[in-house]
Amino acid sequence: MTSTDPTPTKATPAPSRQRRAKIVVWVLLGLVVAAAIIGFLVARGAATDQQPQGAGPSSGQSTQEAGQLVRENSRVLSQAPNEKAVLVEFLDFECEGCAAAYPFVEDLRAEYADTVTFVHRYFPLPGHPNSVTAAVAVEAAAQQGAYEPMYQKMFETQPEWSHTTEDRSDVFRGYAEDLGLDLAAYDAAVADPATRERVELDVADGTALGVSGTPTFYLDGEPLQPNSLEEFTAAVEAAARD
Repeated sequence: MTSTDPTPTKATPAPSRQRRAKIVVWVLLGLVVAAAIIGFLVARGAATDQQPQGAGPSSGQSTQEAGQLVRENSRVLSQAPNEKAVLVEFLDFECEGCAAAYPFVEDLRAEYADTVTFVHRYFPLPGHPNSVTAAVAVEAAAQQGAYEPMYQKMFETQPEWSHTTEDRSDVFRGYAEDLGLDLAAYDAAVADPATRERVELDVADGTALGVSGTPTFYLDGEPLQPNSLEEFTAAVEAAARD
C-alpha cells in the first residue's frame, strides 16, 4: 500500500495583534459571566458589610449626587476632536481582566481617536490588596499630567506587583521616578486625603450605577456587554459613525 503522508509545511506565525486579539476575546467572552459571579459575591459580602474599597460618597458628596457616569474631573484618556461617542471604562489596576483588555482598548483608541472619547473611572475591588494604593498612585501622577503613562505602567508591570498583601507604595513611587515626575509633589498628593477621596468619588458613582466588577464599559451612557471581541468592536464602530 502506497503511503500518502504529505510533507509537513511550516505554519506562518500570526501577527502579534492577532495573537493578542485571540487572548483578549476569551477575556471579553467571560466578562458577562465574571461580572455576574462578582456581583453575586459582592451581594453575599453584604452580610459582612463589605463594599468595593473606598465605596461611599466622599466629603461633600450627597447620596443624590452619586451615580454620574462622567464628571468634569473624570480622567479623560483621550478626547476626540470630532466626538461622536464616549466609551467609559470602570477599571481596577490589579484586575487581570482589565490588564488583558488594556491592549485591545488601546488599539480601539488609536483606530477611533478622531471620533470616540475614552474616559477612565477608578473602581478598586475588594480582594485586591493594592488596588486602592495603585489608583491613588495613578491619580497622584495624573495631577502632574501623567495619567496615561502611569496607568500604562501599572498594566504593563501588573504581574510584578499585584496580588500580594505587601504594600507596593514604594514600587509605585519608583514608577513615578522613572516617569520623571516631581517626587515631592507626588508624595504630597499620595498623602493628601483629597487624592483618595477623588478615587472614592469614582467608586461611589460606579456603585450607584450598579457596577460590580471590572472592567465594566459604558458606550454613550449604556452598559456595553459584548459576547465577543467582534461585538465589542462593532458597537464602537457603529457609535463612531452615528
